[in-house]
Order: sequence, then structure tokens, then C-alpha cells
Amino acid sequence: MKRKFLTIACSGLTVLTGLSSCSTETKKASLVGTWQLIAATATENDSTYSTFSPGQNMIKVINDTHFAFLNHPAGGTGDSTQAFSAGGGHYTLADSAYTEHLDYFADKAWEGRSFDFVIEIKGDTLIQKGVERIPERGIDHIIMETYKRVKD
Repeated sequence: MKRKFLTIACSGLTVLTGLSSCSTETKKASLVGTWQLIAATATENDSTYSTFSPGQNMIKVINDTHFAFLNHPAGGTGDSTQAFSAGGGHYTLADSAYTEHLDYFADKAWEGRSFDFVIEIKGDTLIQKGVERIPERGIDHIIMETYKRVKD
């Protein structure tokens, strides 16, 4: 009976990090889908600032083994090729520890690196928090991104 309750609790997963008894496979199933970025911040040297602008349009697509993201300014008639970015790769997930292994990115200095995050899923919201560090580029900050699940 206790096992059935855990299965029900896992399938109704609301907080990814709060149910450590749920299998990684159940959590991975909750993560799979298309996500629209709705907020993003970075923290450097005790200063937190928004890295998301209302004119930004970014999605992240996650399947069982890989992720990809596409980002560009929304609307407008100007040339957005300079502002477009995309990347992707494979990921690992253990409980709430989510690591992106960036195999492809518009900026080659980011490729071949891994970034560790803690993720939390609350209903149709995904919160991803972790460190981006590329010493040779002077990048060393904590990021937090909030996504809403895209419905069909």
C-alpha cells in the first residue's frame, strides 16, 4: 500500500526536489517537454540583475536524453540574426541535480562544457538554478531561469 501511495505521489509530482523517494525516471518524465522562458536572473558579486527582457522569446525543448534551446528577440522587423542564439546537448538527471552537457552553441567557447543545476517543477513551472563558469571569458555567476510548460 505504501508503494502505491508513492507511485501516486510521484505521478502527481509538484515539487521535484521535495520527493526524493520518486525515481529519477519519473522526474525525467516530468521534465520532458517544451518550456517557454518567462524570467531569468544572474547573480555576480552580491548583485542580482535580470537577464530577461519582455521582448525576448526563448524555448527549451527536453526529451529523454537531450535538450535544445532557441532564443531570439520577439516581433520586430529588423535583422535579428545577430541576436539569435541556439544550443543544446545531452543531460543527466539524478533527483533534482540536472547537468547540461553543452555539445552545441552559437559561441564555441561554451561548447564541451557542463553546467550543474538544481531543478524544481511546480505544476507547469520549471525553475532551474546553477552556476555558469567560464574563467577565460570572465564568466562566473549564478543563474536562475523560470520556464512555463508550453501546452499543445
